[in-house]
Amino acid sequence: MVRRMSDAQETRDFGYDEVAADEHTRRVRGVFDSVAGRYDLMNDLMSGGIHRLWKSELIRMLRPRAGQSLVDVGGGTGDLAFKFLAAGGEKVTVIDINEQMIRVGRDKALDRGLLTPIWVTGSAEQLPLPDSSVDAYVTAFCMRNVTRQQKALKEARRVLRPAGQFLCLEFSKVVIEPLRPLYDVYSFNVLPRLGRMVAGDADAYRYLAESIRRFPAQQEFAAMIQEAGLSDVRWRNLTGGIAAIHSARRI
Repeated sequence: MVRRMSDAQETRDFGYDEVAADEHTRRVRGVFDSVAGRYDLMNDLMSGGIHRLWKSELIRMLRPRAGQSLVDVGGGTGDLAFKFLAAGGEKVTVIDINEQMIRVGRDKALDRGLLTPIWVTGSAEQLPLPDSSVDAYVTAFCMRNVTRQQKALKEARRVLRPAGQFLCLEFSKVVIEPLRPLYDVYSFNVLPRLGRMVAGDADAYRYLAESIRRFPAQQEFAAMIQEAGLSDVRWRNLTGGIAAIHSARRI
């Protein structure tokens, strides 16, 4: 959520704390710099590997094809980019604000003998891409961490070509009532302990749990996407709404 303390100072929720917008950006960068080396391992451990199925579903919805150009925003360690290439895609650029995450992804590409993707350090709020330059914009577990989410959504529309696809995988609001208390116990008790043991940073994963609760629910986020100028906005709940994929197009 974005608020204004004055005309000059915009604020943003950093988990359950309210901080200045510039401080939010700095703190988020610090979180991911801290966990970059264990980010993939932690994703596997805390989701039981389910995050890979969610990402595969996003790629299935995208239907990669030869010649299709893709930008993966906030995709530092390369999961979506590699799945896109394996499914027949060819042109992919990964943009992430965290240099440490980019380094992990680039090393993974080298280990696989890949000359692509193109790796770029940059902000979701000001993408280093021309207008109407890509066929598809994808992002996974990034939008929740963006300081000015509406600005990032408008950037998505700007860089998409007419009829281009927008797909966002993000943690969302659980829609199965009996699952909610169990998910809360796991999020606020198990995740920080796991983060401390594996990544050496309990606070980063406490922030993760809090940021999920602050992120707009499915319908509210869909309205934000539409407000940014994208059309045919839909969403698909995954695992009872623990995550959701929002899709849209630029008309």
